[in-house]
Amino acid sequence: MAKQLHYNTMREIFTRFQTAEAEPEGELEHVNVYTLVVAVALSAQATDIGVNKATRALFKIADTPQKMLDLGIEAVTEHIKTIGLFRNKAKNVMKMSQMLVDDFGGEVPNSRAALQSLPGVGRKTANVVLNMWWQQPAQAVDTHIFRVGNRSGIAPGKDVDAVERAIEDNVPADFQLHAHHWLILHGRYICVARKPKCGACIIREFCQFEDKTQ
Repeated sequence: MAKQLHYNTMREIFTRFQTAEAEPEGELEHVNVYTLVVAVALSAQATDIGVNKATRALFKIADTPQKMLDLGIEAVTEHIKTIGLFRNKAKNVMKMSQMLVDDFGGEVPNSRAALQSLPGVGRKTANVVLNMWWQQPAQAVDTHIFRVGNRSGIAPGKDVDAVERAIEDNVPADFQLHAHHWLILHGRYICVARKPKCGACIIREFCQFEDKTQ
């Protein structure tokens, strides 16, 4: 495992990320916080592109928990059938929508504990919603961030919780809000799993990954 990079190096890395893209955004399409929660929950073990393709038509007709309930499980299942694990995810969307109506007045709560009480919403999903919608510096660690964090030394850790803590503890506070988006995008397009594009990497000189490509 790579060693945690020094504070000054971390500042330089995130300054470069910020210079390259000052306001990075998530790639999941949504129209409000409810559709964001649904989209993020659906994205588990699926690509953002695939989720967007499946939810565009769905969110036009069901952009609130009550509208989703009115649509019914069969119609929701039909809309998202191109997404992995779609049957189970459709059930969770319906259970989540029912709970939002029954326990939260149809509104999406904005605390991590309340979000995680919703069916199909784990810590990662809750952190994405807190970050993207309520602008909290929450760090949602996915496979891309886990890979980049450990390869580079930005946030080394044996599991996603350790990587999340490493980001919170070691990324300078003024970069925390956008840190997870910069790292996701870097992992998705540059520091890819099989053959990282090290020649195009803006933080190559600081990265501890030993098997760099040209």
